[in-house]
Amino acid sequence: MDGMKLRYSRPAMNWSEGLPIGNGRLGAVIQGGIESEIWSMTEVTYWSGQPEEIESTSQGKADLKRMRELFFAGDYRQGEKLAQQVLEPTKKNFGTNLTLCDVKLRFNDEQGEQFGRELNLEDAIVYHSYKVNGKSRTREVFSSHADGIVVSRIRSEQSGGLSFVLGLEGRTPHFTTTVSDDGTIEFAGQATEDMHSDGSCGVLSRGRVKVVARGGTVVGEAGSIAVKNADEAIIYFAVATEYGRSGEDWTRESARQLEQAISKGYERLREDHVADYRKLYSRVSLELGSSVRSELPTDERIRMLMDGQGEDPQLFALFYQYGRYLMIAGSREDSPLPMNLQGIWNDGEANRMQWSCDYHLDVNTEMNYYPAETGNLAECHVPLMAFVEKLSVAGKSAAKAFYGCEGWVAHVFTNAWGFASPGWGYSWGMNVTGGLWLATHLREHYEFGLDSEFLRKTAYPVMKEAAAFFLDYMSVHPKYGWLVTGPSNSPENSFYIGEEESEVHHLSMGSTMDQMLVRDLFEFCLTSAEALDTDPEFREKLKQSISLLPPLQIGKRGQLQEWLEDYGEAQPDHRHLSHLFGLYPGNQVTPRGTPDLSAAARTTLENRMGRSDLEDVEFTLAMIAASFARLKDGANAHKQLTYLIGRLCFDNLFTFSKAGIAGAETNIFVADGNFGGTAAIAEMLLQSHAGEIDLLPALPEQWKTGEVTGLRAKGNAEVDIAWKNGSLIEARIKAYADGQTSLRHGKQTVHLDLEQGRVYKIDSQLRIV
Repeated sequence: MDGMKLRYSRPAMNWSEGLPIGNGRLGAVIQGGIESEIWSMTEVTYWSGQPEEIESTSQGKADLKRMRELFFAGDYRQGEKLAQQVLEPTKKNFGTNLTLCDVKLRFNDEQGEQFGRELNLEDAIVYHSYKVNGKSRTREVFSSHADGIVVSRIRSEQSGGLSFVLGLEGRTPHFTTTVSDDGTIEFAGQATEDMHSDGSCGVLSRGRVKVVARGGTVVGEAGSIAVKNADEAIIYFAVATEYGRSGEDWTRESARQLEQAISKGYERLREDHVADYRKLYSRVSLELGSSVRSELPTDERIRMLMDGQGEDPQLFALFYQYGRYLMIAGSREDSPLPMNLQGIWNDGEANRMQWSCDYHLDVNTEMNYYPAETGNLAECHVPLMAFVEKLSVAGKSAAKAFYGCEGWVAHVFTNAWGFASPGWGYSWGMNVTGGLWLATHLREHYEFGLDSEFLRKTAYPVMKEAAAFFLDYMSVHPKYGWLVTGPSNSPENSFYIGEEESEVHHLSMGSTMDQMLVRDLFEFCLTSAEALDTDPEFREKLKQSISLLPPLQIGKRGQLQEWLEDYGEAQPDHRHLSHLFGLYPGNQVTPRGTPDLSAAARTTLENRMGRSDLEDVEFTLAMIAASFARLKDGANAHKQLTYLIGRLCFDNLFTFSKAGIAGAETNIFVADGNFGGTAAIAEMLLQSHAGEIDLLPALPEQWKTGEVTGLRAKGNAEVDIAWKNGSLIEARIKAYADGQTSLRHGKQTVHLDLEQGRVYKIDSQLRIV
């Protein structure tokens, strides 16, 4: 549909106004206007740092026993002190993803007018257009997954009217260029910096830029490429890195790519790019009602939403499809790494901060992939699962070194090198279920696709080893007799032992998030082992352990407790809501299955939202929106999404984390808000986590009439829904596997036997027609 465009009538003056492109590995943010254009180039493996051996002073289970005795006795101060001594590693060459370089174009078009630029989500191409002396100038650029390069075509309607200079500017200290007379720039770089590593180590890169013109001349001069008096020019950009490679063949890869691309020609490159992209993007369409603002510039629409100037339902549809676009651009089946905090893009700001462009495992990386399955982009999920497999191998060393335990573990963050140790600050680094949280995506992928080979070869082996760790690691609480984790934290949060403000603590035994994740893990491993008819002794151990796990607790204030004990909240305004994992994205808390716990979860949300000092960063708003969707509260979900889009998005619809929170010095792009918001919109229209397919479970009144096609439900089904005036008109369910489910809309529910290959048309009364 024509409305799926980000449109602008003015130039992009900075990175946060630029438009992103990507092919799952090679990304760019396109900035500029009439006189200039900048491509901020990134490559997902361009990381500083290096692999390093784990160093630990821990005596394993002996130290764990000492720590636990202190916590069980109520001596939190000494327990945390001991944890700091034996479980806190030294920060070394952890590294960060870095910006590769800037491609800079300077045009001789000072007198241009009627400028416009757009990102068309239907073909994944950024366009610029304007006129000079009544003659059009057009520029288009895309990052091709089919051919692995970035390509741009620049045209002048006036014969010989195109002249520009192209240069490269490195964004890391070790960056060199060589210009050839034939219009080629060769470049080499190394990803080094001195905040997250020692400045001496990082991934090497080699690349080329080539300009081919029709008419006029192309010459290399003064370190740049000059195009003079041409009718048209094609720019080709290719780069390769040494990451995951051996030998020297990778250094010649970009030259081969450019040779093949030039031989292929621009039109075929463009056609193949669009076809490759659309086979994923076109699976889902979304209409949320008419918007008179659809033709307005996107930045104006954002400001009007922020100012409360009426409804713009199609802006929410645009935001949803933009999230799917970013997923396709940032993560493809063959991507060498998954998306990090900034996807595959990089503003140069995050890697200058303490939290860097890495993989945070306490919600951010997970949220990046929350919309993958529901949004019918299962292939885009694959890089994350491959990453988890590799991390599980590295995590075995961490499990032994720090805890003396079998299996694997990873903590609060990781990097391109498989870092699995605790973080170097015990107050936030002792997130013992960070790796497990990431691994839940294996379960999600299986439950949506029902791929038995994936379960047997990938999901079950990785999850079984995670379960082996927790079976070996957990201990019985002497007061309650429950099997608990710890010492660990509830991500980045803190508490008082009593109600009154006193000494702040971070570590405890059996945090709620840990217990939710471990229960899900054990139950998944048990049902998987039964389905695969394997590991009978392991199954019995799981059954016994599940029976000893603590129940979820409701606190004195009616809230879902964040910790095993009803501690006082030292940060009631905190941005993290990790203890609501069982509500979203998990399924341990549901309105119909656990009404009391659902009410407690609502109280938790309302308590946070009621704070004027709430740390309302991008992932928090996305999480709250998705949580309200799970509570069937479309009004509050819509309210949070309105705030997210209207107040926490840059002009290019990138979500940002606010200055002054979590160490951010400025408003800074973080991709999880885009993906979390996208996932929340899907949850408002379709849910399938509670053993049933629920149609329009949290439809807000602002989306009275609409249609969605192609959403995926668990059990390997695809769902289309149409509604009018807030009521279901019809739905279609395409079954890709045999199975049984319940179909729900509001208070209506029917049983449905699904047969692989059949399409079921459902009317407004849930009857098959």
